[in-house]
Amino acid sequence: MNAAAFPPSTRPGPPGPLSGVRVLDLSAYIAGPYGCTLLADQGADVLKVEPPAGDNLRNYPSTLAAESRAFIGVNRSKRGVVLDLKQPADLAALLRLVREADVLVHNFRPGVPRRLGIAHEQLELLNPRLIYCAVTGYGETGPLKDKAGYDQVLQTLTGMCALQGKRGGPPEILYGSVVDYYAAALVASGVASALFERERSGRGQYVGVSLLRSALTMQSARLVWAGDEPLDIGRDMRSGGVTGIHPAREGHIYISANTAHFWAALCRITGLDDLAADERFDTVKKRAANAAGLLTRLHAALATRTALEWEALFGDEVPCAAARQVEDMFQHPQVLAEGIVGDLAHATVGSYRGVTRSIVFGRTPGPEPFAAPTLGQHDDELKP
Repeated sequence: MNAAAFPPSTRPGPPGPLSGVRVLDLSAYIAGPYGCTLLADQGADVLKVEPPAGDNLRNYPSTLAAESRAFIGVNRSKRGVVLDLKQPADLAALLRLVREADVLVHNFRPGVPRRLGIAHEQLELLNPRLIYCAVTGYGETGPLKDKAGYDQVLQTLTGMCALQGKRGGPPEILYGSVVDYYAAALVASGVASALFERERSGRGQYVGVSLLRSALTMQSARLVWAGDEPLDIGRDMRSGGVTGIHPAREGHIYISANTAHFWAALCRITGLDDLAADERFDTVKKRAANAAGLLTRLHAALATRTALEWEALFGDEVPCAAARQVEDMFQHPQVLAEGIVGDLAHATVGSYRGVTRSIVFGRTPGPEPFAAPTLGQHDDELKP
């Protein structure tokens, strides 16, 4: 191993709020890895440690010939090495890295770390300052603790799919791995809080994030059960009526008109002024209850223009958005103005455009982002 087991990266650019923090990312798929990417966005030096077969996300379907689009998108700004933790030499190499690391993140099932020799209580003996973050499907205790957890499984279990579907219809998956990405945000915030506390105490600690906790936390506004009410009550927060996606002459547009001001503006701009003065529609609840007749009028008005034309007409007066494809975001003027998407150079894919920064910091913007590593790309630099 090099004189420094965890030599600093030579990442150019200004420091970030987490510059100098060294992170070992042993996790796979999305929640743990993207949580570490969020730390890298803030300047942390992240080393992705993969088994010889690699993170399974590398095997997901992709139209890119050389690499998985999902893996590249989730793992930017990390160096990468391959270590087989079942082999004594590679485990010893990891433990040398642990001695110099500030953070370790994994998403093994609860019993696996101890078998590998990397459980929290084992590693804190080597490095009492280590922040040890375990990402699990269901947590570290309870009857489901040893089950594999996946985003859409937890969506289905926790009621998200039932509420996503149409009233009276079958449950529907919300695509986009929303539980995973929210768990990733919890990983980043939990680790950052533990690092802040370490500045006071000088000691590391265990940080636990689960997909179950993530899925339920996302539904905090629904997950309220007062002691004097029946359990089976209405928890659907959709206002119905006007608020939703509607067809236009070409395309679809989402409209939100839950306030009196926005409702009046919608009626005026669409030429439905008489509806603004109609007592049947003067509250959100009334508009939802009398939606059938209201939507017939609204859809007839919206059919006179395209979704993009309505979006321009509504402007700042009515919250709305024409439905676009994700591909449209590469050149959207607001995305470009905010610098959310930029150019990155990948070792095998070549130049590509993707998300580069997740948070804006005024005084410590952070070093330049770089592309996800190929499998074992930095072995020569970071392995014996």
